[in-house]
Amino acid sequence: MEINILAFGAHPDDVEISCSGTLLKHIAMGKTVGIVDLTQGELGTRGSAPLRLQEAEAARQLLGVSIRENLAMLDGFFEVNQENKLKVVEMIRKYRPQLVLANSIHDRHPDHGRASQLVSEACFLAGLPKVETALNGIAQEAWRPSAVYHYIQDRYIRPDVVFDVTPFMEKKIESIQAYSSQFFDPQSDAPETPISRSDFFDFLRSRAKEFGRPIGAEYGEGFTAERYVGAQSFFDLV
Repeated sequence: MEINILAFGAHPDDVEISCSGTLLKHIAMGKTVGIVDLTQGELGTRGSAPLRLQEAEAARQLLGVSIRENLAMLDGFFEVNQENKLKVVEMIRKYRPQLVLANSIHDRHPDHGRASQLVSEACFLAGLPKVETALNGIAQEAWRPSAVYHYIQDRYIRPDVVFDVTPFMEKKIESIQAYSSQFFDPQSDAPETPISRSDFFDFLRSRAKEFGRPIGAEYGEGFTAERYVGAQSFFDLV
């Protein structure tokens, strides 16, 4: 199965928090989208790995994402090494995406920047025929996405491109709330975290408004690009 956009996240919920509005926008345009989570988020203060997998599937269904896989790397301890690069290469060659979205290039959580580097390097390696991988015993053909973009997470980074996600903001919030173990619940006695506070969704809306305002949108999602963004006309950029 070929996917137009393959979004990677270090943890289940990274993609929903940071770029699900953009995914919803492209799904509405008829594009196919997949998500690959590197870890099960097992070190999270709240919830558990099995619960987060259930929540991830609920979020997938809400978003209408075609596929979702989890590579079960070690939360907090996965490394940018050969073994993990090859796991990502297998996913890229399996789904042959035109575009890859990856974690923020640096962020509060150290897994995010490390995942960003891991996925970026794997995208390059996936295009080298001499890097050999096999899936279910069948050799995979080389494949390199046309571009890699990095979504922006907790810490502000000036974006290179912003998408208007205004019509999809409420569905984005709904997909995040599918992770009920992680976010605000007045009935929960679990320890408070930076994302479980009642004002976290205010922060998300404020960030989206900040990105949307310069492009004349109520809400936007920003990305950084690994190379400059090409266009056929100035009118593609308005």
